[in-house]
Amino acid sequence: MTVDASRGADAPPELVQLLTPEGERVEHPDYDIDLTPEEVRSLYRDLVLVRRVDLEAVALQRQGELGIWASLLGQEAAQIGSGRALTDADMAFPTYREHGVAWCRDVDPVKLLGMFRGVNHGGWDPKEHNFHLYTIVIGSQTLHAVGYAMGIQRDDATAATIAYFGDGATSQGDVNESFIWASVFNAPIVFFCQNNQWAISEPLEKQTRIPLYRRASGFGFPGVRVDGNDVFACLAVTRQALKNAREGQGPMLIEAFTYRMGAHTSSDDPTRYRVASELEAWKLKDPIERVKAYLFKNELADQAYFDSIEAEADQLGADLRARCLAMPDPEPLAIFDHVYSEPHALIDEERAQYAAYLEGFER
Repeated sequence: MTVDASRGADAPPELVQLLTPEGERVEHPDYDIDLTPEEVRSLYRDLVLVRRVDLEAVALQRQGELGIWASLLGQEAAQIGSGRALTDADMAFPTYREHGVAWCRDVDPVKLLGMFRGVNHGGWDPKEHNFHLYTIVIGSQTLHAVGYAMGIQRDDATAATIAYFGDGATSQGDVNESFIWASVFNAPIVFFCQNNQWAISEPLEKQTRIPLYRRASGFGFPGVRVDGNDVFACLAVTRQALKNAREGQGPMLIEAFTYRMGAHTSSDDPTRYRVASELEAWKLKDPIERVKAYLFKNELADQAYFDSIEAEADQLGADLRARCLAMPDPEPLAIFDHVYSEPHALIDEERAQYAAYLEGFER
């Protein structure tokens, strides 16, 4: 179903939707998907377990075990749907919030915590998972992704890249420059914008006067808006976009229209800039509850199945907590390792100065 009513002043924006908030399956003329019962149950499991990883990380941060955490609460469907659309050969370029995509790329969740705990710089091998390291600088990963996609072209490989970013990043020069490069070189890339409607405390209307996906036409490639809380639609649309990219049809912009249910990061207080009624309205569109409703209505799962997933989530949370707390602190001087591949006079001097500083605490 396409909700095509955005032309009206008070109407919702047009978007691709295959599963309603009530758990009803609907059709779309351009995007469809045929999922087996096992595949639907697998998507539900992904959503539940990823949310548990996120909630456990929030709790760990509040208890002083992480320096900061960027929650994905409410954006699970956008990340799981798009993440499960990737093939092993595709390369993903995340921001710092794509914990669900990391899950789909088999990145151990505890390695995500390492960076936010301050014990590593990422913790996973991007080549092993075809999942790049988290990027803190807003929008810069889109240029990296386009460069990688142009490399795919030159290698004549059958693969594509996907670049994740938020609605606020669309105002960054790097993102717009990446659109230009991707367009003129017809690069095999999908730009996946998770429009959670708040760039920290800045609302969407301060970012754009038109729906974000329409910007793509100005750069010469197609764009589409998808219900970002609908895992079926996110999977179907992203799968088709990646297929088109691999086949030489060039870039596409997907705007996943969703909502950031929590704070921008654990250092943010969203109650200072948005109203509670907005949050309550979006709770009714919860991505997990709609898949659960679909499974119930179509008798594809019983209460025992849901109980088993909750038990698995509890075990995952406990395991994640235990392994996080067991992480050894790095040696302080290790911060100077790997800054340069060869010895460097300035780094050697700074290392010596810092070592002398640390020695002052040992007396």
